[in-house]
Amino acid sequence: MVTEEVEGCPVASRGVASYNEPDHNPPSKASLPTEFVQGFRRLLKDAMGSVDTASGKALGNCIGVYAFYDYDAEPIYVGQTWLKFRDRIGRHLTGQRSDTLAYRILDPFEVAELEFWPTEHLGNDPDKQAKLNAIEYSVYRRAIDQSKYRAILNEKIPPTSELVELPPSYRFNLIPEDLREDREHPDVRIARRAETLARVSAVAHERGEVSPGLRRVIVIQAVRLADLAAARLAFAEGRSRPAPNSIDVHALVGNVLRESTAGDVSDE
Repeated sequence: MVTEEVEGCPVASRGVASYNEPDHNPPSKASLPTEFVQGFRRLLKDAMGSVDTASGKALGNCIGVYAFYDYDAEPIYVGQTWLKFRDRIGRHLTGQRSDTLAYRILDPFEVAELEFWPTEHLGNDPDKQAKLNAIEYSVYRRAIDQSKYRAILNEKIPPTSELVELPPSYRFNLIPEDLREDREHPDVRIARRAETLARVSAVAHERGEVSPGLRRVIVIQAVRLADLAAARLAFAEGRSRPAPNSIDVHALVGNVLRESTAGDVSDE
């Protein structure tokens, strides 16, 4: 480290992250996060400001169903909200409290893409809740079908509903292109997944009485970690990446299409 003398004492040279600056005006709160976090939040803000053509509203002011995807475009989480997307998704992705974050189920740094299915077209429909549930379950089933693991990180499986035609969706990238290479490096992602797995496992240990869904998430996160770590090992050894069916996820977690009852371990 480069140092300089100040009254006979060596101190670290000043820089962007230095705490040795002389008295100065406090920086704005928005300037304090890392460049990656600032870029991520700018792209999230842009997504929220995009317009739902069906209603003319900004997406951030709509309600509906949403999905998160990782750096491999792998679906990782599906949810619905009666709050504005801006409020609900903001809690997920900007560190504010939500059950998904409180339980350490979702690592916001693993979210690379966001997709909205706004449901403003339902208006004051008396069956609005049932129709919103059907859209959420249909998006969830779509995510399961698209996932190479045939499982995602939902602690609670959406209520079983008839599959319906989905309304138009809007999908957005949340990763600044100039920072993507570092963030999606497999060693970074392996470390993040291992940390997330440790945290959610600690929640189960510390609370003791947790839902079977949370324990299912632990298994699925462990599978995701093992798969990425195995792919990295194969790359280092010059081998092909192991096939997704190298791990029988459903044999490990049971039913992922509806909430299971005691002794129920098979899919519909």
